[in-house]
Amino acid sequence: MEANKIKDTSENDYSSIAQSASFQALLSEKKKFIIPITIFFFCFYFALPILTSYSTVLNHKFIGSISWAWVFAFLQFIMTWGLCMLYSKKASKFDELANKVVEERGNS
Repeated sequence: MEANKIKDTSENDYSSIAQSASFQALLSEKKKFIIPITIFFFCFYFALPILTSYSTVLNHKFIGSISWAWVFAFLQFIMTWGLCMLYSKKASKFDELANKVVEERGNS
């Protein structure tokens, strides 16, 4: 009996939190950031194997014996680090929004 009461309470808690304006704002902000960044990441990431497999665009020399394929591959590391730093900065705003959700839940 006690387990059912706890389950009902937690389901009701989640439903009320999920419907709150502050929680919806948190989800909206995360979507606006994560979806475009994810699309960019996958496009940039898969461009290298696609371009090297189906074209000769990256076979041209960049400097000396280094081809554009090597430059593109190195840029993938830079892109990954850059996106990680960008997310780390943006995460502070997500944390503020999440704290607002928790504070509102504590007040109700």
